[in-house]
Amino acid sequence: MKAAELFVKCLENEGIEYIYGIPGEENLDVMDALIDSTMQFVTTRHEQGAAFMADVYGRLTGRAGVCMSTLGPGATNLITGVADANMDHAPLVAIAGQADTHRLHKESHQVLDLEEIFRPVTKYSSRLLAPEIIPEVTRKAFKIAQTEKTGATFIEFPENIAKLNGPDQPLPVAQPILPEPPSEQVKKAAKIISEAKQPIILAGNGVVRTHANEELAKFAEKLNIPLTNTFMAKGVIPFKHPMALGSAGLQARDYINFGFAKADVIICVGYDLVEYHPHLWHPTADRKIIHIDSTPAEVDGNYPVAVGVVGDIRHSLQRIAEIARPHEGQTLRLLRKALIDEMNQHRDDRFFPMKPQKIIWDLRTALGLEDIVICDVGAHKMWMARMFRCEYPNTCIISNGFASMGIAVPGAIAAKMAFPGKKIVAVTGDGGFMMNSQEIETAMRLKISVVILIWNDSGYGLIEWKQMNTFGRPAHTSFGNPDFAKYARSFGANGYTITQADELMPALKQALADNTLSVIDCPVDYSENLKLTEKLGEMICPF
Repeated sequence: MKAAELFVKCLENEGIEYIYGIPGEENLDVMDALIDSTMQFVTTRHEQGAAFMADVYGRLTGRAGVCMSTLGPGATNLITGVADANMDHAPLVAIAGQADTHRLHKESHQVLDLEEIFRPVTKYSSRLLAPEIIPEVTRKAFKIAQTEKTGATFIEFPENIAKLNGPDQPLPVAQPILPEPPSEQVKKAAKIISEAKQPIILAGNGVVRTHANEELAKFAEKLNIPLTNTFMAKGVIPFKHPMALGSAGLQARDYINFGFAKADVIICVGYDLVEYHPHLWHPTADRKIIHIDSTPAEVDGNYPVAVGVVGDIRHSLQRIAEIARPHEGQTLRLLRKALIDEMNQHRDDRFFPMKPQKIIWDLRTALGLEDIVICDVGAHKMWMARMFRCEYPNTCIISNGFASMGIAVPGAIAAKMAFPGKKIVAVTGDGGFMMNSQEIETAMRLKISVVILIWNDSGYGLIEWKQMNTFGRPAHTSFGNPDFAKYARSFGANGYTITQADELMPALKQALADNTLSVIDCPVDYSENLKLTEKLGEMICPF
C-alpha cells in the first residue's frame, strides 16, 4: 500500500469526519488518496480558516479536529489556529506537506523546518521519515491531542515518503482513562472546605472537557457554595442554578472579584491559568486554594495550592461532596442578584447605535438554549462573557487562552458541521470579521446556514477601551468598512443592515430561519464600555 493511502487509512481509523485545508503541490498524493476516502475534505479559502475550523470542531466534540496544508507559507498560515487550539486545550491534529527529504538539509524553495516551527505551539510535533512509522506517529498524534489536557499536535509529511510503499494496517485506537483521585487528598480538601467561612468555586474549561458539569452543579448545590466560571466555561452550570454567579475575567474590580476578595477558600475546578490569570483574582496570594483537576497545578506565585486533588474530576467532586460539611449561609449569593439586575436593565432600550446589553438581550431571546454562539475576540467578547446567559456548556464558545481574532466565522462553519440540527451564530466585531470573512464562500459552497452578527463600530473597540482607561485618548484604532450587507450578497448570502433598535430582533429571527448564510450588520455604541467599568467599580462595597 502506498504511504499516502496508508496515512489516509490511519486517519479514517481515528474516526475522522472532516479534514479542513487547502491542497498543494507537496500533498498531491494525500489529496488523491482522499478522493476514495469516507472522510470529507473541506477546501477552505485560507489555512488559518482551516485551523480555526479544526480548533472549534475539536473543542465542541472532544474529538480531534484535523487541518491540512502544503509546505512553507501554507503551513505557517496554520500556526495561529493551531496555537489557539493548543492554548485553549482543544484537541487538534495539524498536517502539512513537506519537500522531498533530499532537500531538507539545505536552503531550498519554500522549505522550513516545520517540525521545529510547530513544536512550541503543540503538545507533540513529528516528521514522517519512513512509511513504516506512519501508523505509530498518527496514533500517537491523536492519542496525545485527545488526552487531558487536550491540545494540538503536528505531523509533517514529506512528498517523497508519501509515494513509497509501506504496511497496510493502522494501530488500534485506545485512549487512557483518568485515574481515581487519591483518598487522602480528598479528605484534606473536604476538611478545608468544611472549616471554611466563605468559600467560592472557580470553574474552568476542564470541567467541560471532562463532562463533569453535572457533578459540579450537584457539588455546589449540596455544599451551598457559590460558583463563578471563566469565559471558557460559560454554561458549565446552568445560569438558573441558585449558586451561579456568572463569568469571572472582566479584569475590572467588579462584584465577582469582590467575591474572591471576601473568600477565605477558593476551590478551583478544571481551571487553567491561561483562562484568567490568578494575579487578577488572587493578588494577595494569601487564600487557601484547592486545586481539583485531571493534572497537577501549574506553578504560579499567585496560585499557592493548599491541596491538590488530581484525577477524574467527576469522581473528585463526588468524593469530596460525600464527606464535606455543607455551608449554612452565603452572603456572596447577593452578588447574583446584582448580576441579574444588570442583565435585565437594558432589555427595552431603543437607543441607536445599539448598546451591547440590548444586542445580547435580543440574541439570547432569539436563540434556543441549546443553540451555539461562537464569539470572536474584541470588546464584544467582554460583554458576551458577562451578559450572555447560558444553561448548557459549549453553547457560547469563547477563546480566552490564546484569544485570537478571526475565529468566529470559520468556527461557526465548523460548529454547524458538527451539529447540523442546531442554530449557529458567529458573534464578531467588524475587525475580526474581516480577518476571515473569505470563508463565507466556503459556507455557501457547502450550503451551510449560519448567522454572522457583526458589532460594527468602525474600529478596534477593545483596544480603544484599554487606551481610554490607560491614557484617556485613543490611538490608531479607527478604520473604514465596506457595506457588509452588500458584501454578503456578493457571495450569494443574505445581508441585513440594522438602522434602528427594533429591527434587530426581527432580523435575527429571519436570519435564523433562512436556509443559508446571513450577515447582520449592527452598529454598536461602545461608549458603554467605560460606563461598565465605572459602574462595576462602584458596586464593590454594598454587600
